[in-house]
Amino acid sequence: MPLATTGAGSLLVTWLAAAAVSSGLWLALIRAAGALLAPAWPALEMRLDGGGGVVFGFGLLLFVLAAALHYLMLAVERSREAETRGLALQVLAREAELKALRTQIDPHFLFNSLNSISALTTADPAGARRMCLLLGEFLRLSLKLGARDRIPLAEELSLVERFLDIEQVRFGDRLGARVTLDPAAARCEVPALLLQPVVENAVRHGIAELVEGGVVAVQADRHGDRVSLTIENPCDASRRGRAGAGVGLRNVRARLSAAFGATARLEIAERGGRYRVEVTLPALEAEPESAPARVAGSAAPEATS
Repeated sequence: MPLATTGAGSLLVTWLAAAAVSSGLWLALIRAAGALLAPAWPALEMRLDGGGGVVFGFGLLLFVLAAALHYLMLAVERSREAETRGLALQVLAREAELKALRTQIDPHFLFNSLNSISALTTADPAGARRMCLLLGEFLRLSLKLGARDRIPLAEELSLVERFLDIEQVRFGDRLGARVTLDPAAARCEVPALLLQPVVENAVRHGIAELVEGGVVAVQADRHGDRVSLTIENPCDASRRGRAGAGVGLRNVRARLSAAFGATARLEIAERGGRYRVEVTLPALEAEPESAPARVAGSAAPEATS
């Protein structure tokens, strides 16, 4: 009869019935002992007959105390289990973040960036230099932000913009970027590097597969006590699923679950050649701090590249 799932009426009736049975067994046991001892102490059986009500009441009280102690022990055990699960969840969440930090930068992204730099050194030395600066700043900021559990949304979008800046050097006019930040959501805290794998998927599995390219749109809005993050990109509707596709989204979903439980969610939709990922999480504001510096040529929030 668990307390959490049993009605008060059912619990009371069950307790009273069980207590009555328990007290009856105590009383019967004591009277049987008295009958066995009666030949030696004739007055004992008479005293037990007269004190039957007291014995029965004592039996009721004893049962209630035993049941209460049992529920208390169960509660303590559940509390310890919950604490253990909570600590294990914290460890797993931290390990997941560290693992995400180690694997955050897609090797293909690094290889392609280095190849693009190599190609630009002769055709466009200034462009190659700019891409080196962007890549170095992106890696530096990724390591810096990845070491923190949560960061303001403005900093997360700043990192996203740096990534898109680098990809724009590689894809040229095929890749457009639009990052829009609601000022009310700028100081809301999100797990560090949360959007990075989503935006990488948008470029790698969306823009890269289209000859004409397209625009990756990232939008962050706040609605009361909720923050909505939307990443949308065009995609080839006839494409086939690839091995490994969706791993980044599964990691994002797992991080949201570890950080916010059921209060956060990730939704994916594909319709009419458009791929849309929406992340919704609680609006937890961070303390005001200065915005991160941007490198020359990069876009600011609410700007279109």
